[in-house]
Amino acid sequence: MPETVNDVDRRLTARGAATRARIVASADELIALKGAAATTLDEVTAASGTSKSQLYRHFPEKSALVQAVIALRGGRVLEREEQHLRRIDSFSGLDRWCKAILQRVTARRGAMGCELGSLSTELSDHDEAARLDLDAHLTTWISLLVAVLERMQANNTLSAEADPQRLATGIMAAIQGGYVLAQAARDPGPMQIALELAMDSVRAYATTTGK
Repeated sequence: MPETVNDVDRRLTARGAATRARIVASADELIALKGAAATTLDEVTAASGTSKSQLYRHFPEKSALVQAVIALRGGRVLEREEQHLRRIDSFSGLDRWCKAILQRVTARRGAMGCELGSLSTELSDHDEAARLDLDAHLTTWISLLVAVLERMQANNTLSAEADPQRLATGIMAAIQGGYVLAQAARDPGPMQIALELAMDSVRAYATTTGK
């Protein structure tokens, strides 16, 4: 079984773990600004206040550092989404979740895109390990939406004819597309349209109780 980031963290001393976390956090910030390809290891060491030897002790290759950034972002995004989605079982709850996404995009005037989606766009065709990690995180995010729709079916808000997996995948596709268009336009409008259309597809299966 492959070694995970948590396995590595458990072997580190407290000081080593702090150094590693600082390196990953700095790389995360630089990649958000410049992209993974344009971010150099020299920039990471300067931003994190570490030496090359310290960086290579934790990350022998740049690809390992990128994977650590993916793990950091994945944990951050999924923790946030789990907090929002874990108790939702109604259309009003889904509407609040959509508004929270739109508020984040509006606050940045469409900039930055999705923390995971932006990396997927940049890396998936060139780094298979990164692609697999990103796909796993996005699939987990979709599964949180599937659980919401299944709860809505269980309480008779959503018709039994609805396919939660299909609808959840459609919602995620709308979100990721909305991020890309909002980023290009520097305008949250495309995200709002994408979310509205995604929710329309779910509302098409609303029961009398859910309407």
